[in-house]
Amino acid sequence: MADKVRAHALYGGRVQGVGFRFAAQRYAHEVGVTGYVKNLWSGQVEIVVEGERKKVEAFLERIKSGPLSHYIDDVETHYSGYTGQFRDFHLRF
Repeated sequence: MADKVRAHALYGGRVQGVGFRFAAQRYAHEVGVTGYVKNLWSGQVEIVVEGERKKVEAFLERIKSGPLSHYIDDVETHYSGYTGQFRDFHLRF
């Protein structure tokens, strides 16, 4: 069985109102991870993602180094144990 993880990431910067959540959802579907993305009242964007470690890392790297990187000033990421809580990757409001 593949090594599975859960990651919780908070992105700061000009990350709301620029299509960040929709791009993250598209990346998640392309990579094959589950979880959610949500705008926070603080102006940050929160992502909780689960899946095989390599896929989770690829997803987070794509956000950090892809077109979304222009909007990100800082990111805080924490890893924890896989829970299997999600069946897909979706937007939360």
